[in-house]
Formats: sequence, C-alpha cells, structure tokens
Amino acid sequence: MRFLLWVLVEKRKQIKERCLLFYYFISFHFFLSEMTMIDKLSLVLYQVFQTPPDVTEKVVLKALDIGYRHVDCAKIYQNEGPCGEAMRRCSLDRSKIFFTTKIPRTEMGYENAKNAISSSLLETKLDYIDLVLIHAPFGGKEAREGTWRALVEAQREGKVRSIGVSNYGVHHLDELEAYITTGVGGHIDIGQYEIHPWCPRDDIVGWLQKRGVVIEAYSPLVRAKRMNEPVLDSLAKKYNKTPAQILVRWSLQKGYVPLPKSVSDDRILENIQVFDFELEKEDMNALITTEYSPVCWDPTIVKD
Repeated sequence: MRFLLWVLVEKRKQIKERCLLFYYFISFHFFLSEMTMIDKLSLVLYQVFQTPPDVTEKVVLKALDIGYRHVDCAKIYQNEGPCGEAMRRCSLDRSKIFFTTKIPRTEMGYENAKNAISSSLLETKLDYIDLVLIHAPFGGKEAREGTWRALVEAQREGKVRSIGVSNYGVHHLDELEAYITTGVGGHIDIGQYEIHPWCPRDDIVGWLQKRGVVIEAYSPLVRAKRMNEPVLDSLAKKYNKTPAQILVRWSLQKGYVPLPKSVSDDRILENIQVFDFELEKEDMNALITTEYSPVCWDPTIVKD
C-alpha cells in the first residue's frame, strides 16, 4: 500500500487534532484497514529504543492501551519479539497497529537485508511489517543500493507495506534517488532522523518535504538534556505544560511525526497529551536556533 504522502497542511492539522487517542501522533488518524499509510500514522510514535526485552512487552501494551498505535522498533534493539507479543496480546486488530523495524548496519547489502527482513518476520511472528527503514547509510554505495533493492522486493512480495531510510545525509539521499531512477524502483515513504530545535536539519527536511516524504523525528525530547533551557521553562509556564510536551508539540506543528521514548507509565501518557493546545507563531519562532547539536549518533555526515 502506498502512502498518500502529503496532505494539505491545514487538513493535516485538523486531522491530527482529532486523533487525541491515537498513538502515532505520538505516533494520527483513525486506523481503518482501507486507509492509506499516512492515515495509519497516529501523530506520535512509541519507540522501544534501549528498552530491555523483559520490559518491552509491558510498556508496549501500556502504550497501545492508552492510545498509541505506532510502535517503532529496530533489529539492533533486540526486542522485536516482545513487541510482536504485545501486539498479539492487546485487544486491537493487527490492521490498527503500525509496526516499524530497521535493517542494521551489520546487515547491509542485498542478501543480508533479505535475511534481516525474514528474521524480523520470524522474530515478531507477524504476517507483514508496516514499515522497514535502512537504519543508517553505512557499508558503502553498493551495500546501500543492494539493501534498497531488497526492501523494494520485499514490498512487492507483500512482506513489507512501506519502506524508507533513517540517518541519510542529503548526499546519500541524492545517491538513492539516482539509483531508484535506474529502474530498481521503490519510493522513499518515510525518513527518520534526530530532529529537535537544537538539531533542526533544515537541509535534509527541505529535501524530504520537496518530495513528499513523511518525516519522523526521533529523540524529540533531546534525551532530557535541554529541559532546563530558559525558553522551554517560559513556554511550559505559559501553556501550563511540561517542557517535554512543548517539544512534542513543536515537532507536531513542524509537520513531523515525533518518536518520544519512555518506560514510565506516567511519561508515556504525558507524551500523548499534546492535542489540547497549540504553540503560537511567536513561540514556534522562539524555538528556532542556529545550533547543530545532536545528542545521538550522526551517520548523516558519513562519506563513503
């Protein structure tokens, strides 16, 4: 199923506001099996990065219970199995949950990527995966292109619904776009990046938006390293919200799909309670910075 990848900004805004109980806006829309992929994205995503396997099933069940509908995983997180188990144990129909996993840097290349997809299906016990991303652009041009070809084939075979990339720099994106036009096909449905006011990635965002690619923002809370910023403190007081909620709301109003992470029941709920307010234009502008300060790895700068 192909995404209707871009919707009029105002229409998306209206739809997002109606999705209070849906996960992907933190993960956005009512999940019906006949809807397009963008409709299947709640506005906020629940991410299981660095969540121990023995905790993953519990927290994913909690997230699904309170309204999240998108679970962001990766093979390297080593908790795909518990995610799949939580999806089976919850009361939701499979078509109403959007599950993402990623091809790790250690399994780049055509054959390796094919095996990784098969392994993820086996580990999760799912009939299909909603989205598979290339986790990072490591391994060189041949490996990147082979991995993409494996994703395209898996999509055509129905094993994967949508495909995309994570942590690709503009030069990697240009390379992939050129490869796609040689006949291998496929479309970049989603691009996932660390994005927040102190790492806005305007060049990459511009490239993706020009082509209608949905942008997911991981580490939208900056790993709690910026919670004491005066601008966040001021906005939190103004809107009677937490600094974390201000950051999630900023991401949503930028048109991104934020991926906050927490194993705390209270924080999981807090991160989705962002649909009852809107940051004014002047406050969005107050969060514009000239910094480039990633708090995670930054494969976008890799040159190979």
